[in-house]
Amino acid sequence: MTLLVFMAPVWAAGPGGKVGLFTGQSDVGSVAPAGTSHYDSARAVYTLTAAGANTWYHVDDFHYLWKQASGDLALQADVSFPPRHYDHEPNPHRKGLLMIRQSLDTGAAYVDAAPHGSGLTALQYRRERGANSQDIELNIDLPRSVRLEKRGDVFTLLLSMHGEPLHQVGASVTLHLKEPFYVGLGAVSHDVTTTDVVEFSHVELQPLRPFASSQTLVLFSTLQSAQTEDQYRRSMMIATSRAELRSANWAPDGKSIYLYQDGRIVRIPYLTPEAGGTPEPVNTGSLVDCAPDFGVSPDGRSLAVSCSSTHGALHQVYLLGVDDAGNDARQVTRADVPSYFHAWSPDGQTIAFTRGKAGRADIFTIPAAGGDELRLTSDTLNDGPSYTPDGKFIYFDSQRSGSTQIWRMQADGAAAEQLTDDDCSNMGPQVSPDGKTVAFLSRPTVASEGIGEAALKVMVAGDGMIRTVASFQGQRDSFSTYAWGDNNHLAFVSYQRLPASYGGAP
Repeated sequence: MTLLVFMAPVWAAGPGGKVGLFTGQSDVGSVAPAGTSHYDSARAVYTLTAAGANTWYHVDDFHYLWKQASGDLALQADVSFPPRHYDHEPNPHRKGLLMIRQSLDTGAAYVDAAPHGSGLTALQYRRERGANSQDIELNIDLPRSVRLEKRGDVFTLLLSMHGEPLHQVGASVTLHLKEPFYVGLGAVSHDVTTTDVVEFSHVELQPLRPFASSQTLVLFSTLQSAQTEDQYRRSMMIATSRAELRSANWAPDGKSIYLYQDGRIVRIPYLTPEAGGTPEPVNTGSLVDCAPDFGVSPDGRSLAVSCSSTHGALHQVYLLGVDDAGNDARQVTRADVPSYFHAWSPDGQTIAFTRGKAGRADIFTIPAAGGDELRLTSDTLNDGPSYTPDGKFIYFDSQRSGSTQIWRMQADGAAAEQLTDDDCSNMGPQVSPDGKTVAFLSRPTVASEGIGEAALKVMVAGDGMIRTVASFQGQRDSFSTYAWGDNNHLAFVSYQRLPASYGGAP
């Protein structure tokens, strides 16, 4: 896990003249006519005017009011869009930006809090120079106040909608910027032929110290959907909670996502525009001690769970009706060793599960209707089986090569082959509905079993090319059950430990 060193920020002056708290201003990329920044000391308001195409993809075109800094800091402001001075509708994606940026180059790495004229707010970022931008979006009304915090390599978005205390909203990203970097305010019209105006009031730029050792930190969990196409790296915040969320399982109809929350299974309606509804507990009847290993059948009618019949008993795989969950649970596996569900075959006729204990487990299949088991592996630690859409292969993770890597075997366990071989622990492979992409969780080999550095990666099934979709604080159950919503969208869970006050009302 990366060691984060917290420092008080160091401010540095630059060319362009002082404007309020800031020491320089620049058009980053192409902005015509040139953008401007003005500070009204009587009103304590910064007014930025700018045209510019966008801050997105691998280049940026916007106006930036900045200063150089080092260390940990927070930038906060109320962002507003005054009445337009032109006779056509403004672009809904015009933006006011609170940005921390590596350099003034148009394709530089950055993180920003970006309220849009449409009301949408996003935490945008570019991991390295020339890469495509990514973001975490919230479909909300325009907030009154926005705050961007940098603590080491972790950037967090905080909002206040109506003047209540600023609180986290589930948007955070881990990204490294070398010191010194730039911090400041930006504006873009998202229309190269139009100059827009953005106002920033109640602007604060302050150093941050580490959270006090006496301060109790609370675990916040966030359910996100991530778009996997390289050109459109959009993530949507679906739900955030102080509860420990685990194991996102996207229902086959795409209308809900199942989660493991504080020892029980819940269903969150997936709303349009993208957001999560009120969690609905799943009734498991007399079953107890359910584990975060479950999944909805391909026809959407059955839910496989890994539970115990009584407290302290071994976990076994049971089937429940989705519409009448809790009634007449049917036991599928029977053994004197714990068994945990992992995958349905595409036709819904077979269940793949693991059986074993810490340090040693193997993969089995069994007819969903009941019958004889088939053992597929017989060595070391094997976990996370997932079928291909044609049912011919099973992807899984295994330690048989010395570290946890992604493997593939035929559905009967034959012809196992290793697919990843790097310095990370790679686990929980899930194959997209069209069979073209394999998503998996990747963690440093030195990571503990708990929450820490993690990445969601995708591998092209045809050529084995791998790229990172998201980097975050996670654990194995951040991505461990079937979480494809369609061929281009994944669900996963990230975590942060923050003061309780960052969560607003309990």
